[in-house]
Amino acid sequence: MSFDFDQTIPREGTASVKHDGRTAYFGTADVTPLWVADMDFAAPPAVTAALVARAAHPIYGYTRYPDSLYDALIAWMQQRHGWSVKREWIIMCPGVVPSLHAAVMAFARAGEGVIVQPPVYFPFFSAVTSSARRLIENPLRLTDGRYQIDFGHLEHCAASGAKLLLLCSPHNPVGRVWQHDELVEILRIARRHKLVVLSDEIHADLVYPGQHHTVLATLADEADSLITAVAPSKSFNIPGLGLSCLIIPDPELRAATGEVFASQHVSASNPFSIVAFEAAYRDGGAWLDALMAYLQGTRDFVLYYARQHLPGIRPIAPEGTYLVWLDCRDMQLSDPALRDFFIHQAGLGMNPGTVFGTGGSGFMRLNLASPRHIIAAALARVSQACGFSG
Repeated sequence: MSFDFDQTIPREGTASVKHDGRTAYFGTADVTPLWVADMDFAAPPAVTAALVARAAHPIYGYTRYPDSLYDALIAWMQQRHGWSVKREWIIMCPGVVPSLHAAVMAFARAGEGVIVQPPVYFPFFSAVTSSARRLIENPLRLTDGRYQIDFGHLEHCAASGAKLLLLCSPHNPVGRVWQHDELVEILRIARRHKLVVLSDEIHADLVYPGQHHTVLATLADEADSLITAVAPSKSFNIPGLGLSCLIIPDPELRAATGEVFASQHVSASNPFSIVAFEAAYRDGGAWLDALMAYLQGTRDFVLYYARQHLPGIRPIAPEGTYLVWLDCRDMQLSDPALRDFFIHQAGLGMNPGTVFGTGGSGFMRLNLASPRHIIAAALARVSQACGFSG
């Protein structure tokens, strides 16, 4: 099957945060929106067909999770990630962000520490601070154009009374795919200091050739306290449907997490999210493979173009995700001025690095999951705004 990722699909007027929310976020709609982490590509045909078929039935009542949904998820994890998941380990959830909050509430009391590794997706911070837990930062280190975990400092953080580590794997926004030895070291530290680890693996399927995503849980011992968050939302461009799951082998951790969701009376059951979730995992493999080939081409184009035409901007080559972390520090602009440059001179709407916390100053996050001609035109405007004609 072939899929047309070069097709331009207008999204204005669909209540899209990414497109219809431009004026509210950037102060103008006159920017190319390359910010919110969803894709400007049509979802897999199998997903659309499943949604149309479900919509054809005119009753949209309360919905249970069918056996076939669990079967599709379990088969995907086995085939794509070599992880044998048991059905009883799975808790269906209304998204990964609510799951971060649930884990913080379940495994750290008010005032107790939760470790995050900035620069990182900003709900990692709010999940801690909004629930009156103590935020402990273990900043990533940028060395020779690649981010690393400071394990010595992580050990210090864990020893300071932390109860939970929120791990982003693969990492948003810096694009790292953590390697086997790095994950083993995380487990060693967590084991030594009795940390619960929530591993957000929502980008696990979006990994480029030459890299391999390892599910943290596949390296764990039975005594390790691990929670794995997964979802088809990023992989298959269905984040607006809001269904994810937590995979928790330990029954005590599973019960504690479930109690938090129950106390909030939160339900993830939705007739449309359920059929899309199942169809994506069951029939979306060929589409995802084609997507990754297309994204690789766009990523490589961005890296090449920046080297040739964007002085002062150094993209950090992502090993996974469809996000590119741009190092703009050589432009020698303040963060407000940097944001203003991209909005008003280059006409480009991106997330400023400062929203990702410590280490984000001087950076911007570029979402490259749009038709390549849109990315190329956006970069050309940046080059022109920089006054570079080489």
